[in-house]
Amino acid sequence: MERLPLEIQTLYAELLEQLAAREAYRAIGHVPGSFVTKHVKGREYAYFQHLDPGGAKRQTYLGLWDEALQAVAAQHVSQRLEWRSDEASIERLAALLRTGGALTTDGPSARVLRALSDAGVFRLGAVLVGTHAFSVLGNVLGVRWPSASLRTQDVDMAAPLHMDIAVPAMSADVPRVLDGLEMGFLPVPGLDPASPTTAFKVRGQGLRVDLLTPAKGTEVAPVPIPRLGAAAQPLKFLDYVLAAPVRAAVIDGGGTSVNVPEPARFALHKLIVANERPATFHAKRDKDLTQAAQVLGFLVDERPGDVRIAWEAAAQRGSGWSKRLVAGLKTMQTIDAEVAERVIALV
Repeated sequence: MERLPLEIQTLYAELLEQLAAREAYRAIGHVPGSFVTKHVKGREYAYFQHLDPGGAKRQTYLGLWDEALQAVAAQHVSQRLEWRSDEASIERLAALLRTGGALTTDGPSARVLRALSDAGVFRLGAVLVGTHAFSVLGNVLGVRWPSASLRTQDVDMAAPLHMDIAVPAMSADVPRVLDGLEMGFLPVPGLDPASPTTAFKVRGQGLRVDLLTPAKGTEVAPVPIPRLGAAAQPLKFLDYVLAAPVRAAVIDGGGTSVNVPEPARFALHKLIVANERPATFHAKRDKDLTQAAQVLGFLVDERPGDVRIAWEAAAQRGSGWSKRLVAGLKTMQTIDAEVAERVIALV
């Protein structure tokens, strides 16, 4: 584990601020398109030609090209210039962060996450989990993880069944967004042909998007998430890691605002799920434990209170949770005995 220089941590904090401002300023200037007119039987009609979040070109009919619409078009041009200036500033910060050693996300995955973010998926309460979240958490904590623990093209997103939405009418059609990217995403068939898909994959490539949601009881069948226009696969213990997510940034050629788990909960959740994996998933179990050890190794030194609070929150869920945490620490000793012992002494 390598600490990022203080100036890079400061730049990352500035990027978060600018992304937050961009999210708050989603005015007409953000829409990537332009006003066009068509003459029909001697009259002029207006259309807005734009790109949807996936990148597909659309034309939306607006009505007669009158003074009111002309004023809106002028406002769009003005705000578009301001938006481009903001984007240029974000891209500059991202370039400085890449040069300074911040963790970046591969291009295809970042493109998917940008489209989903633009569609409002993260504003709806979705949380990025899995290895992409682990990578982002490195920048959140100001450290650079070893590259071996970062290899993945899976984009795992978890969504609570009941989302707290500031704008009740807001929704995002995830399948349509992925289709609009024109990257070749196809639904991944489930074991039960009658069940809706919860995953989308690019044929012949490793890029995949999985939609997850907390399981209730022993349910295993896909659960519809109406606001995302898709179904999600229920997973045990996921509600714990979705509590109190933090805002973060995915860095590639620019920056994308996402939600990721609180770091201590992310690490302890990895401890729990590692031993739940079947024996055939030995490599994934070791990856879970490695990521948990790296996050916990930093937190025990720098933010021990976070670990205690997250541990207590898990233990309050019942003796089964406490037993799984202890078992996870024992298993983690095969990966990093020193960190495991320090966590045991802390909690």
